[in-house]
Amino acid sequence: MSAPLSGWLILDKPRGMGSTQGVSAVKRVLRQNGYAKTKVGHGGTLDPLAEGVLPIALGEATKLAGRMLDSDKIYAFTVKFGGETDTLDTEGPVIATSDVRPTRAEVEAVLPRFTGPIEQVPPAYSALKLDGQRAYDRARAGEAVELKARAVTIHTLSVRAELVEVPHFSSEVQDGPSTSSGRSGLDAITLVAHVSKGTYIRSLARDIAHALGTCGHVTYLRRIKAGPFREEQAISLDFMEETAKGQGLEHLLLPLEAGLDDIPALHLDQTSAQAVRQGRVLSDMPQSSGLYLAKLGAVPVALMEITEGTAKVVRGFNLPDVAE
Repeated sequence: MSAPLSGWLILDKPRGMGSTQGVSAVKRVLRQNGYAKTKVGHGGTLDPLAEGVLPIALGEATKLAGRMLDSDKIYAFTVKFGGETDTLDTEGPVIATSDVRPTRAEVEAVLPRFTGPIEQVPPAYSALKLDGQRAYDRARAGEAVELKARAVTIHTLSVRAELVEVPHFSSEVQDGPSTSSGRSGLDAITLVAHVSKGTYIRSLARDIAHALGTCGHVTYLRRIKAGPFREEQAISLDFMEETAKGQGLEHLLLPLEAGLDDIPALHLDQTSAQAVRQGRVLSDMPQSSGLYLAKLGAVPVALMEITEGTAKVVRGFNLPDVAE
């Protein structure tokens, strides 16, 4: 049996699969291919109706999954105008309609209003807890769910350059953005958003549509970046399964420190590394205060916080030295 793995597998999660199902699929592949029992987790829930980058943490990398949850994400999403559903995506029934269709110029004109720090009300169909129960459970039970607005940050928001616009030709004068008869608006448009943790793309789409004097819902949602991980690094479940049978998953695994590419390294000698592994504090450190990845050679030893010359362990890693 192979030794337990530690590192990251970046799945290109297909539409229709939940994040926990993605974790289960990786566990199954590990088990079927003779790997030692390995702890597996994911670095950020992706709705079943969404697709794209799902970081899967293995072994010691699971200790960093919490940091991944706090990281920024980038999504591409399509807003279909003219109908709002109760789930704000394609799953629920339509609860509001509008004949108004905005032009691309009108969409681009409102996007700055949704860039930067904003307040948004999460969807009723979300995993947030309300009085101890998931909001989506209460909504599905027919209860009226009212969630409080929350502060999030939209770092950038733009029309996707390679989008396919769907024209809509209006023959009537309408209230709102599409006011001239015989002109074309858009039935749908694809946007790209770089957002902070806690941002709901479905709510963002709803609010953009309302600002345009219409209503809308999300028909396509793809996460193209999660923390440092990009869609170019993502692999399909089929490819993972085939590789596991042949070369082995080691060829697909990104190292633990791939999830920490924004953190400077702190290089230790053998004595210091041993002290850190025992949870001891290092004193008289010349580095400036901040978070560091302590390493012995190429091997991650711990995440450490340096404060005024004193380094304390934030999270230790139990990885063997290369020489062992």
